[in-house]
Amino acid sequence: MSDFSSAWTLSRSRLLETISDLNQTQLNWRIHPKCLSIGQMALHVAGVEVSFASQLSGAALDSTGARLKSAATDGVVNEKAFPFSDGEITPETVSANLNFAKRMLEPLITGAPPEIREKSIVSALGPVITGEGAFARLAFHSAYHQGQAYLIREAPGFPS
Repeated sequence: MSDFSSAWTLSRSRLLETISDLNQTQLNWRIHPKCLSIGQMALHVAGVEVSFASQLSGAALDSTGARLKSAATDGVVNEKAFPFSDGEITPETVSANLNFAKRMLEPLITGAPPEIREKSIVSALGPVITGEGAFARLAFHSAYHQGQAYLIREAPGFPS
């Protein structure tokens, strides 16, 4: 297991625990019109994982993977529309996309050879980083959004 995979596994499992019991209405509820919903955040997490994994491995993405990769940035760090509509953001869609991303990333983060750790890629925020930098970001990325999801769940007006 790599130095980053333990933190990634823990933070990702806590995100999954926080969102696993939510229904479609809850996944799509917004605390504020300009904020991401919990469902969008979960797809964004999966999108960043797919973005980094595909760049590091050189894996070609099909249309489904490319759409998920766009959730890393579109509607999050730019003015484009989020690539999934509220009607598409269901517990099943969120789970399937998180599983897709995990299958791509897990082999890399748990045992990347030096050439992967040193490879240069473009981060979701724009700067060029190494594979090691990507793994460091991924180690806490899920936890960051898990905290947001927890706060949204506790907000007044959150649907029961």
